[in-house]
Amino acid sequence: MSATLVATAARSAPTPPRHTLLEDAFGLLTGTLLTAFGLTLLHAGGAVTGGTAGLSLLLAYATGFPLTALLVVVGLPFLALGVRRKGWAFTARSVLCIALVAVLSAVLPAAVPLGTVNPVAGALLGNLVSGVGLLILFRHDASAGGFGIVALIAQESLGWRAGFVQLALDACVVLLALAVLSPTGVAISAAGAVVLNSVLALNHRPGRYLGV
Repeated sequence: MSATLVATAARSAPTPPRHTLLEDAFGLLTGTLLTAFGLTLLHAGGAVTGGTAGLSLLLAYATGFPLTALLVVVGLPFLALGVRRKGWAFTARSVLCIALVAVLSAVLPAAVPLGTVNPVAGALLGNLVSGVGLLILFRHDASAGGFGIVALIAQESLGWRAGFVQLALDACVVLLALAVLSPTGVAISAAGAVVLNSVLALNHRPGRYLGV
């Protein structure tokens, strides 16, 4: 196909409809609730995940500091990158999402007491639920901060799938978990990280869906 035909096809392609304010609000609330519930399952099962959420969980296990506070502290430095590469609207949504995930992560254990959670079930289900939550946030032009911002920028700038980019970064976090968890716990956490990023890689592909 010639360059002229490509350019003509690009100009004639329909502009995707933008989300309404109500759609964005409901999407962000749903995405943050699912992400926070996934973290609650992970915490109850004694597993970790990747990203800044995983780093926060590791620090919570190692230091005993509240997960809510650590989610905010660890996630904020990545927002500077979001401002520079994704703009203020995306960053503002992400700040809101980080705050909501932090608050919901503090509220959900009391609102939905889980008791003892099998580590394998907690890791797999927690990451699956969190992956769906992050997917919803991505599709409403937001993230829960941290590696999600890096992954979205890599997808938009280089064409790499966000899920695969985040999986590579998450692998580093899971390796760090060896300092806190047993090898078995790390293996379970690694399997969970694969589940989460598979949700993103298979459902948020370059050119298939734009968060607008």
